[in-house]
Amino acid sequence: MIHELSQRLRTEVAKVVVGQSNVVDVMLAAAVVGGHVLLEGPPGVAKTLTANAFARALGLSFRRVQFTPDMLPSDITGTVTLITKSTGNELGFRQGPVFTNVLLADEINRTPPKTQSALLEAMQESQVTVDGTAHILPQPFVVIATQNPIEYEGTYPLPEAQLDRFFAKVDVGYPSAEDETRLLLLTHTGLAPSTLNDVQVVTTPQEVLAARSAVDAITVQDSIVQYVAAIIRRTRELPSVALGASPRAGVHLLSASRAIAGLAGRGFVIPEDVQAATPAVLRHRLLLRPEAELERYTADDALRATLAAVTVPR
Repeated sequence: MIHELSQRLRTEVAKVVVGQSNVVDVMLAAAVVGGHVLLEGPPGVAKTLTANAFARALGLSFRRVQFTPDMLPSDITGTVTLITKSTGNELGFRQGPVFTNVLLADEINRTPPKTQSALLEAMQESQVTVDGTAHILPQPFVVIATQNPIEYEGTYPLPEAQLDRFFAKVDVGYPSAEDETRLLLLTHTGLAPSTLNDVQVVTTPQEVLAARSAVDAITVQDSIVQYVAAIIRRTRELPSVALGASPRAGVHLLSASRAIAGLAGRGFVIPEDVQAATPAVLRHRLLLRPEAELERYTADDALRATLAAVTVPR
């Protein structure tokens, strides 16, 4: 089910975005397992456009919030305010932009931690609490946050507790020479791509939720579960890592492995699925030691060492 859905989704997103099929697959996996995605890349690599096309193709509502230093938590969640009705003015809850299926948190690291934390409850519980009252968010609900890794002035790095709530982090780089040529050949109206309106809806929110059940039904043998646990525990033992992956990371890695198996059209998980999911699911959860960072050692390097050290089940 998810395999066919991914094929249709890729076709539609490719009408406006070239060479980002991996990003689309990760976002779809997040949507069907109830997770959230952090996209990191330089400006101009179509992070926002990909999220917009993704939401359009899935028939999901889409809201974009540009995070700024002066933004308040209520600017995201909503607030209790006077609402004019036919019977007169009365206090009521005015929903914020978080009440949508796909929320694009653009440059999330440009707003202070207090506002960043406004998303924590939404990401974990699919609800927001305002003035003591819980308000349920629509389903499916996916936060797609973006970061610019080049510019750090005036930014507020996400705390580890919030990073750990992102299902996956994808490094969005520059396209290949072939993809960049194909990109330039797309039709534009001025500077804007004119093909965005050509993206057709290929499914419904209900089908996305149904795909969640299909992914949950994918078979995972005990040896694969033990393999995932061994990878998580190994990240905590590396000399270059100060803080390894959490138990939540293990849950996410197993869910991502199921989703990758589903994307491949299989009803069972193999070790290669776990290996393919490991970088995106774990790279933002590792805190490297300062001496490792000075040697330009990266989280991906640590994960390669982890996979090399753990015995693969057969």
